[in-house]
Amino acid sequence: MPPNDVRLRQQLLRRKPVSAFLADAAHGEGEGSEGGGGLRRTVGTFQLTMIGVGATIGTGIFFTLSTAVPEAGPAVILSFVIGAITAALTALCYAELTSAVPVSGSSYSYAYATLGELAAWIVGSCLLLEYAVSGAAIAVSWGQYLNDLTQRLFGFTMPAAISAPPGDGGYVNLPGVVLVVLCCLVLMRGSKESALLNTIMVLIKLAVLVLFVVIGVTGFHSANLHPFAPMGFAGISAAASSVFFSFIGLDAVSTAGEEVKNPQKTLPRAVIGALLVVTAFYCVVAFVGVGAQKWTLFNGQDAGLSAILQHVTGETWPGAILSAGAVISIVSVTLVVIYGQTRILYSMGRDGMLPAVFRKVNPRSGVPVGNTLIVGGFIALLAAFVPLDWLANLTSMGTLVAFAVVSVGVIVLRVREPQLKRGFKVPGYPVVPALSVGFCGYLIWNLPADTFMLFAGWLVLALGVYFGYSRKHSRLGREEATELEPVLAE
Repeated sequence: MPPNDVRLRQQLLRRKPVSAFLADAAHGEGEGSEGGGGLRRTVGTFQLTMIGVGATIGTGIFFTLSTAVPEAGPAVILSFVIGAITAALTALCYAELTSAVPVSGSSYSYAYATLGELAAWIVGSCLLLEYAVSGAAIAVSWGQYLNDLTQRLFGFTMPAAISAPPGDGGYVNLPGVVLVVLCCLVLMRGSKESALLNTIMVLIKLAVLVLFVVIGVTGFHSANLHPFAPMGFAGISAAASSVFFSFIGLDAVSTAGEEVKNPQKTLPRAVIGALLVVTAFYCVVAFVGVGAQKWTLFNGQDAGLSAILQHVTGETWPGAILSAGAVISIVSVTLVVIYGQTRILYSMGRDGMLPAVFRKVNPRSGVPVGNTLIVGGFIALLAAFVPLDWLANLTSMGTLVAFAVVSVGVIVLRVREPQLKRGFKVPGYPVVPALSVGFCGYLIWNLPADTFMLFAGWLVLALGVYFGYSRKHSRLGREEATELEPVLAE
């Protein structure tokens, strides 16, 4: 028997082989047929691309120009380009790993296959933080946009006590709870139905953005682009940091690894396709926005794109359409966020890192119903009662850590399993993964100090759960499946 410290090190670094991930995906649940088998492959390339677009294009683009343009001026267009380049570096890494390890679980599964069990648990904790807090924050804002829409259309609003964010005039955010419940009901019907509804909503919000471009370009004046960069490169960089988080959401594609057809080709195509669609819309909307209105007018313009169209047309009706687009956008994002979190928990439950309820799949719908109810209930409680503004940077921290791990995972997997079949390979390897890690590290470094303290507290809580439950119940630890013998990382 090895000494206790050596044994503990071996436990923390044990990895789940890629072959075991693929076997789980091929045969359903890794621990038998309990709970109705595995997830069903019903989602195609187009619908999966729309999942990525739906998770990424939220309300941010409808309002982000109001804060980004005062920082960079018309050069905010370049800020979006920089943000897109940063996101592209990570997206290419996601594309390779999704084609090599086409399973649910996103960065958690990739970390388990490359860096070991403890790293996988930490990454999984970061993803749960990202999805839960961002999902609740998005749901909270739904009441505000609903009020804006009903005010424009019918002249009435819901009382602030039940519609405003908790701690900001609200006591119980009822619209947020209703939204989460509706999304859970849709998700429990099945992945195919959920993907179809998401596709419809994404196409609607893209149509609203196209309408903005068509109307906004009629008020375009090249003089509005001068001076192009009044704040210099420092302003462009500052705006790039703020708009980068408009690209977060592309990792939602990788959570659907076991529910897509022909995953080794479909997953990388969807990741790259979603990035291209999102980048094109962001850059065009930004270009039209700064061309239709003088950049100095953006400061304090809370209505975002609606105010630009009102400036161009002199009418109020475009604002109602943009508000409707924001309402639909929030529904789409919330649906995908809850979906993504349930699939990450499904993978962690299947690996024994969480209780069995998270891996059980309903035999009729082919989705983890109990898992969905738990996630929905937790997010609904956060949305109803918890002020979430101060957790925004914490969400960003969790996301950037997960992004960096994906990029490191590409390098590790290339070294350890060079012969592994990959449907896509990162161009410019190893420069691109290294640059991705560098960009993520730079953005993490620029987060405020209190974010690091909160993140440390979250990690302490996560490690407590790991050492108290997950390490003992891990499938690798129990050696329940012969194909999952521990591979010790020296």
